[in-house]
Order: sequence, then structure tokens, then C-alpha cells
Amino acid sequence: MSWKSVNDILGFLEQQARWQEQPLQKVLQFWAEVVGAVAANHTQPLVIQRDVLRVATSSAAWAQNLAFKRQIILLKLNEKLPTPLADIRFSTAGWQHPSAKPQQLTGLPQEHPSYLGNVSNVHRDDPPAQENPQTAFSQWAEKMQVRSHGLPLCPQCQCPTPPGELQRWQVCVICASKQF
Repeated sequence: MSWKSVNDILGFLEQQARWQEQPLQKVLQFWAEVVGAVAANHTQPLVIQRDVLRVATSSAAWAQNLAFKRQIILLKLNEKLPTPLADIRFSTAGWQHPSAKPQQLTGLPQEHPSYLGNVSNVHRDDPPAQENPQTAFSQWAEKMQVRSHGLPLCPQCQCPTPPGELQRWQVCVICASKQF
């Protein structure tokens, strides 16, 4: 049995780790140079599996366009890689734009046609009714009656309607949806 030093073993493991991650890291380094800056903004190399590079694209049109140029891109990539790639696959699967942020609502609640303003009589912190369903319904109906007091009526169904809905559709949202 031969004894190798810990440094020899660690050096071997480090080289093996570099060898396994190196192709994708190299591709990422010169991807924009190979495909161009515009295409690089719409693509992301994801992984190399069985010598096939998988690239996410921002749209199906980009995937199709780059698939037509696949052989040229493959030749350019293989010139720069230590081990050549067999193929490239473009797909929208896995696409995430680098600056993607969760979308936030841009409009203010006051701008929505159904906004009622500051309704002080409605207590949203009220505990749920512990009585029977009839009592719960009567409490809800009372709150809705207080809330809708003073609202104009829909010309079609005569239901209390927020003024913004009447201005926008000339009817309540229920009657407006029936027209669509």
C-alpha cells in the first residue's frame, strides 16, 4: 500500500473539481464574444450535460434564431474550450432575466374604479362570529348595508355601486361583466 501525502490528495481533488466545472465557466466567460452582445442579453448558458450545452433564451423566437446558427456558435465555442462540445440546445426553459424582480402593483388603491374611500364604519378587525350561520349572515348584511349607504345605484340592477364604476362603465361591475 502506498501512502500519499495529504497535499497530493488535495491537489488531485482540486484539479478534478476544476476539470468538472471548467467548461461551463469558460463558456460563461466568452459567451457574449461568441454570440454577440444583443444575443447574450437574451440568453443564459445553464449547464453542460454529456457534452451538450443547454442554453435558456428569453423567447421562443430567440431559441429558433440561435438554433439556426447552432453550428457556427458550436465551432466558435469549441475553438476556445479544452474539450469540445457535441451540440447546443436552445430553449425558453430555465430563463430568468438577471434583473428580474417581483412585479409590484403600480396603481394606487384610490385610482381603482371600485375604491370607496375611507369607510370608517367598517371594522376589518372584528372577530369572526361564533354564532350560527344565520347570525353571521345578518351581521355581514348589516355591515354591507352600512358600507353601501349613500352610494349611487346601478341603472340596470339598482344595486349600490361605487361612483368610479359608474363613471367608467355607466353600470356596476357585475352588469358591465355581463356585456363582455
